[in-house]
Amino acid sequence: MSTIERPATRGRAAMWVAPLCWIAVLLDGFDLVVLGAVIPSLREYGDWNLSTSAITTISTFGLVGMTIGALVIGTLTDVIGRRRALIYAVAAFSILTLLCAVAPNPFIFGLLRFLAGVGLGGALPTALALVNEFSKKQGGGSASTMLMTGYHVGAVATAALALVLIDPFGWHSMFVVGAAPAIVLIPLMIKYLPESPSYLLSKGRREEAEAIAAQYGLALEAAPAADAPVATATDPVKTLFSPKFLRNSIAIWVTSFMGLLLVYGLNTWLPTIMREAGYELGAALTFLLILNAGAVVGLLIAGRVADKVGPRTAAIVWFTGAAIFLALLSIDVAGGIYVMVFLAGCFVFSAQVLVYAFTSANHPANIRATALGWSAGVGRVGAICGPILGGALLGAGYAVPWGFYAFALVGLIGLVAISSTRNLGTD
Repeated sequence: MSTIERPATRGRAAMWVAPLCWIAVLLDGFDLVVLGAVIPSLREYGDWNLSTSAITTISTFGLVGMTIGALVIGTLTDVIGRRRALIYAVAAFSILTLLCAVAPNPFIFGLLRFLAGVGLGGALPTALALVNEFSKKQGGGSASTMLMTGYHVGAVATAALALVLIDPFGWHSMFVVGAAPAIVLIPLMIKYLPESPSYLLSKGRREEAEAIAAQYGLALEAAPAADAPVATATDPVKTLFSPKFLRNSIAIWVTSFMGLLLVYGLNTWLPTIMREAGYELGAALTFLLILNAGAVVGLLIAGRVADKVGPRTAAIVWFTGAAIFLALLSIDVAGGIYVMVFLAGCFVFSAQVLVYAFTSANHPANIRATALGWSAGVGRVGAICGPILGGALLGAGYAVPWGFYAFALVGLIGLVAISSTRNLGTD
C-alpha cells in the first residue's frame, strides 16, 4: 500500500465496512417501497392520468434496469474491484433518483427509473460479497441477514416518510429524500471502505491484500511456492455453469426468481390492493410499513437460525412459512389482518435473503460476487414478474383473495427449488 496507517486509524476504519454497506443496501430498501408508496398519488397527478398498465410498465422499467445492473455490475466487481463498483453504483442511483423528482412526463420518469435501477442493481450483490468476506463468521447466515435488515429498515422508513411527506409535499419529495443519503455516504465510502482482499489476490496484489487482511483479522490463502505452477485466471461466469456448480446455480436462480417476485409483487401492489379492499390511504400505507417491519424482525431471527442449522435448512423453513402465511392473508380476520401481514413479512423477505446467504456460503471468494450478482440478476426477472402478476390480478378484479393464493404458490415453488440444492462449501 502506498501509505502506512497508524493502528488507531486502522481500528477506526475497521468499524466502517458493515455500516457503509448497510446504508448502501438501505437505499435498495427505499427503492423497493417508493413506487408502491407513490402509486396512489401518481394515478391522480396533473395530466399524467396513469392507468394500472402504465404504472406496471414504469415499475417494469426500473426492475429491468436492476436486472441488467445486477448481472453486469455484479460480474464486473470481480474484474474492477468491489470497492469501486459499490461507490459508482450508489452515486449513479442517487443522482438519477433525484432527477426522478423533476421528471416532466411519464416516459422520462420511467427512463430515469430504468437508469437508476442499473446503478442500484449492482449495489446489493457487491455489498453482500464485501460484508461476507469481512465477516468473522463466514459461511453462516448472520452477516447476510444483518446486512439485509438495512434493506427493510429502508423500506419501513420509506413507508413511514410517505405517510408524512406525500400529502403536504407531493410524491416528488420522496425521490429527493431517497437521493439525500448519498451526500454523506459517498464521501465516507471513498475514505473508509476497503478493497476486497480476495479481489486483490486475484490480481496478484498480495502485499495490499495481506495489509488489509491483517487490519481486519482475515485469513488469506497461503502464498504459492516459488516453483508452483502459475494458476490461470478464473472465468467466474463459466465456473457457475461448470459441473460442480450447475445444479446449485439453476436451483438458486429459480429460488431467487420466486423470492423476489414475492418481495416486489407485494411491495408494489399491497397498498393499492388494500385500497381496493376498502381501506383508507393511510391504512393501506400502514400495511406496507407493517409488512417490512415484520421483515426486519424475521431477518434478525433468520440469521441466528441460519448460523445454527445452515442457510439452506433455514431457507427451506422460511419458504414454507412464507407460503403458509401468504395463503392465510386471504382470510378476513378483521383487526388480525395486521398480525397476519406482519408474520407474512417475517417469512417472505427473510426467505429471499437466506438464498443470498446460501449462495455466499457455497461459492469461493474469487467468484462470490459474480454468483451473488447472477442470483440477484435472475431474481430481478422475478421482481419484474411480481408487479406484472399483481397488476394483472388487480386489473381483472381477482386480487382479493386469489392474489394471495397465487403468491403462496410462488412461495411453494421457491421451497421446492431451494430444497433441490446441496451444500458445497467454499473450497
